Amino acid sequence: QIQLVESGGGLVEPGGSLRLSCAASGPIRAIDKMDWYRQSPGKQREPVATSMGRFTSNRDTTKKTVDLQIRAVRPEDAGVYYCHGVGVAPHNYGRDYWGKGTLVTVST
Repeated sequence: QIQLVESGGGLVEPGGSLRLSCAASGPIRAIDKMDWYRQSPGKQREPVATSMGRFTSNRDTTKKTVDLQIRAVRPEDAGVYYCHGVGVAPHNYGRDYWGKGTLVTVST
């Protein structure tokens, strides 16, 4: 069974930086398109845009890992960050997989 496990959350001060990591386990060849979502307090879970700005994501499509680096952290970056992937094998094609989430708290 495929599992996604996040790490790296915690308390960070405004202006600081943070790196989150996620690794898939199990039959990892059956999962791909790994990315990150965030759920802020009182809001719905939404994808984290990493194409520009303070967020950068790197994937290893062989090892099935993905990380997320956040620079110049802001209070609005707080929330639970979830690792997400999509099944790509015939038996799980299109299925969404989620990690349990890692909490990021922004405070001085």
